[in-house]
Amino acid sequence: MKSISREEKLQNILEVSRKFSHIQDLDVLLEHLLTEARKIVNADAGSIYIVKGKKLHIKYAQNETVSSRTPNGKLPYIYYSFPIDEKSMAGYVALTGKELNIPDAYSLSPDLPFSFNRQSDIENSYHSQSVFTMPLKTANGKVLGILQIINACDENKKIIAFDKDAELFLFQLAANAAQILENAYLADEMVYRMLLMSAFRDPKETYPHVERVALISVEIYDRWAHNHAVPEAERNLFRDRLRIASKFHDIGKVGISDIILKKTQPRLDCHERAMMKTHTCIGAKMFLNGFSDSDAMAFEVALHHHERWDGGADGYPGKVDFSKFVVGEPLPEFELMKGEEIPLSARIVSVADVFDALTHRRYYKDSWKTEEALAAIADDSGRRFDPDVVQAFMEVKEQILSILAQHPDDEEFSL
Repeated sequence: MKSISREEKLQNILEVSRKFSHIQDLDVLLEHLLTEARKIVNADAGSIYIVKGKKLHIKYAQNETVSSRTPNGKLPYIYYSFPIDEKSMAGYVALTGKELNIPDAYSLSPDLPFSFNRQSDIENSYHSQSVFTMPLKTANGKVLGILQIINACDENKKIIAFDKDAELFLFQLAANAAQILENAYLADEMVYRMLLMSAFRDPKETYPHVERVALISVEIYDRWAHNHAVPEAERNLFRDRLRIASKFHDIGKVGISDIILKKTQPRLDCHERAMMKTHTCIGAKMFLNGFSDSDAMAFEVALHHHERWDGGADGYPGKVDFSKFVVGEPLPEFELMKGEEIPLSARIVSVADVFDALTHRRYYKDSWKTEEALAAIADDSGRRFDPDVVQAFMEVKEQILSILAQHPDDEEFSL
């Protein structure tokens, strides 16, 4: 590995910070922040956590050694939370706002208030040694999250302690990212409030459903992009937009009458079903005159996530003419869409949305067993769904099942 000077590393931090400024989604930003922090100090592993109330929730974990042992190069999907208190390193840092630099996590003094939890090491046959834990703060000092970097390595891949230079580089990266991170948090909160409003109106949908569809969509896209050898820069931009756009797939239901939206018995009649279909156009109209790439993808997803790959008659709304669409009236006559005419973003969200809907109970149906839902997706490959998207979905099904387990419908979300 080629050694670079301190000046070159600081210049790299500036370049990375400029790249951060183009990322719009909070989760994507956090993942990139963890990746770049590890690169800067040549660390083997790390985690990133966010503050939610009085708890820390893990968002991402990376481990080069463990990933190298897995078939697809990805860590098993993990999700957990723990209290912000002095008992853990991350909790202590979140509580005090001060960093910790631990040369050997297995040799902590018993006099310290915190300890190192070895459970993850045991499960993954790993050994964490040097650990640097620091707070991620806003410009005014509020702790938004925790960055924890594990096992710094020298040029020969020997584990070493995090030295003063490593601390300097990580502090500089966090300082440069602070305003971008704060803006991403604020944008994420605004998106959350909009979607929570939609969930309050529609008893068939939940905010956890929206979150699951977004997470599943990104997992599918990552595998699809890998299968199609999509360049990293292009992949990162697409997944950033998809993470946001997928959350708005059913936002148009805010424009559907409560008489239809909240009807329980009997089932919707033909006219009511026709009106329900207009949620695609209503949602798309919210982004029709958007200025960003994320707006453009949100438009695609909201409008086309109910299309059929084979162009079947029950796909909608097709090549709709918005000059003829009127809110409160059925969809105008339209030409059907099929195949790659349907935007990739919508083809991915279609699979994620249907699978999540099948595996969760609603007032009008029981949840399906995961095996039944997986079989249904496979059966509709080449008919309702893009075969390449279904293939990618099946290749990451273990990660997807973990997402379902970690984000149940009764998960608490609070402002």
